[in-house]
Amino acid sequence: MTRAHSPFVRRGAALAAALGLVAAAGPQAAHAASAATVTGPAALHWSTCPAGSDAPRGTYCATLKVPLDYARPSGRQIKLTLSMAGALNAPRTLVVNPGGPGEPGIGTAKLVWSSLPEDVGTAYNVVSFDPRGVGASTPVSCGDTSKLIKHPAAPYTPATAAQERARSTVARRVAEQCSTHAKDLLPYITTENAARDMDRIRSAFHRDKLDYLGYSYGTRLGATYATLFPAHTGRMILDSVVDPKVTTYGSQYEQDPALQHRAGQFFAWAAGKDATYHLGGSRAKVSAAWNAVRTKLAAHPAGGRAGSAELDDLLASAMYTDLLWGDVAQAVSDYRRGNARTLLAATDQLALGGVDPAQLAYNCADDAWPRDWATWHRDTAAAAPKAPLFAWLNTWYSAPCAYWKAPTAKPVKIGSMKVPPVLLLQAKDDPATPVVGARRMQQALSSSRLVVAGGGNHGQYLFDGNACMDRAGNGYLLTGRLPAENATCPASPAP
Repeated sequence: MTRAHSPFVRRGAALAAALGLVAAAGPQAAHAASAATVTGPAALHWSTCPAGSDAPRGTYCATLKVPLDYARPSGRQIKLTLSMAGALNAPRTLVVNPGGPGEPGIGTAKLVWSSLPEDVGTAYNVVSFDPRGVGASTPVSCGDTSKLIKHPAAPYTPATAAQERARSTVARRVAEQCSTHAKDLLPYITTENAARDMDRIRSAFHRDKLDYLGYSYGTRLGATYATLFPAHTGRMILDSVVDPKVTTYGSQYEQDPALQHRAGQFFAWAAGKDATYHLGGSRAKVSAAWNAVRTKLAAHPAGGRAGSAELDDLLASAMYTDLLWGDVAQAVSDYRRGNARTLLAATDQLALGGVDPAQLAYNCADDAWPRDWATWHRDTAAAAPKAPLFAWLNTWYSAPCAYWKAPTAKPVKIGSMKVPPVLLLQAKDDPATPVVGARRMQQALSSSRLVVAGGGNHGQYLFDGNACMDRAGNGYLLTGRLPAENATCPASPAP
């Protein structure tokens, strides 16, 4: 959606290490050779994954051709790169999307499969893929945007009309570069087309039903698939659920106050560890210390490259999971004591990401955005008093969509009486996909079950250490039986 909605993007060193495992807890891989073939209408040849991809050792990859334009299925074909972990002859296939939109997926299959308990991992092989427009699949490009994105960046909240114009000019230039470099692809980088691609994956595996696990934006993708292909929808888990009732533009204004609320929880957590981080003994004192650091960095960027905007990016990234809270608090604590090294290391890592062309392509094409900047200004100014740390940051992240050159799609209206019930998992205080979206998704997908955990970590099943949520997901994947009613789980222990 507006920011990167993936529990895999912001997990830090813990998940990065997990992605590199040769083997982890779970069943042993049943690949007998370095390459294998699944026969069928779209035969898949499994071999090593592309060089430079994020696929960990032990992952196998294959390619699948799909139509660029499903209105012309015999026209130009593009490439999807798939990955698989587990046994080729497993009874079922679980297709996984890690979110984003536009997040590479071929590193996800091994991570998910290795995290499953043995009985579930034996029952499934796990398949993921780089969606159209992403990574090792036919990618979109916005060219070199590094000259447009400078560090230190100006503060996100513009102090003058000139500052606002400068940032909106960058947004316009990013949109123009995307159009120049990927004009032929952009109209087709949509969630509906990605869902149709998943049905081609289902067919290639000779499965009558698609079993699916989608995180964050992946919940929108999964719900779109279920709406388009209800007869082929199998066991489906939607984790950290996107609101199906609002536009992508509107979703950022749901996020803003949720992010601010989550920041308050982080400040309260840091206050409880004042003996370690020395940021203050109350939430208000930590908030004041944080804002003082922002003000200082705006005037004198650390290392000449980390100003208040880079600090805001660091805070926003930590709102996705409390696994990062200790690192962020330590970085700011060190900076206050005169040591900027840990702060610079953290902000430099975030700055490496730059513009994400695939995420922009999906966000900007999936539904209509206001094309007059006055609307953006008015709505963001109205949101800022309740979300001063995040409203303008979120707006600038998606601002190229105000100037997008490619046509926008009419999004699929989620839900119908034909869609089978699915399992929805959600954290109560998730700031990226607020809980209101999960409740609306349940209304759209009637008879589905919703399990809500305490806390606010984005991405619950398998990766939050929440045994209650894992039991719900594991039981459903094993039996296909949903809980008898909606349920709640306690939060995972705070770090």
